[in-house]
Amino acid sequence: MRIAEPTVERLVQYIRFLERCRESGKRVVSSQEIGDVLGIKASQVRKDLSYFGEIGKRGVGYNVEKLYQHLNSIFAPPKTWKIAMIGVGNLGEALLGYKAFESEKFRIVALFDIDPNKIGRKIHGIHCYDVEEMSKVLNEEGVEVLIITTPASAAQDVVDRATSSAPIKGILNFAPTALVVPEHVILYNVDIFIELEKLLFYIKLKERGGNI
Repeated sequence: MRIAEPTVERLVQYIRFLERCRESGKRVVSSQEIGDVLGIKASQVRKDLSYFGEIGKRGVGYNVEKLYQHLNSIFAPPKTWKIAMIGVGNLGEALLGYKAFESEKFRIVALFDIDPNKIGRKIHGIHCYDVEEMSKVLNEEGVEVLIITTPASAAQDVVDRATSSAPIKGILNFAPTALVVPEHVILYNVDIFIELEKLLFYIKLKERGGNI
């Protein structure tokens, strides 16, 4: 079954919402409640969840624990993914301190940088290696996913070196540049500047009553 990318993104939001419900002790939740909190139409919530059969009961809602376990099982990987981060500047360090990176689904096992003040140190409990050791460490650690947080000028070079010497399957790119990757590698770009520009555009659009 093929699921559209926007649907996958919403499912991840549902899981996060359900995690908060579990923490607060909430047992039942409706599609309307989910939609109101996440800014999604209740009909869209029901449609998304219907991909996986009848989980909730009409007029009753969804059992929080059952729905959480059901959605979580869909996203559960066949193993714990090993990830390496290349570039431990301000953005890289900020991401390492982000609580969402504490997951059973993946583990950051290595960091790489060119700064001699960082090489050889542990940053947020993870060893930082010289970029020149990248091929050796990626293979020894069995890394299959990369997070790129280097300056734009360095991103393509480190990606070329990593993908040509290690079995990399996916890359999450935070560098503000377009990357070229081998056909077998899945690439996702996170450009904060573009997202900010989109936000400002829609604010302007709303202030003008929907007209440009």
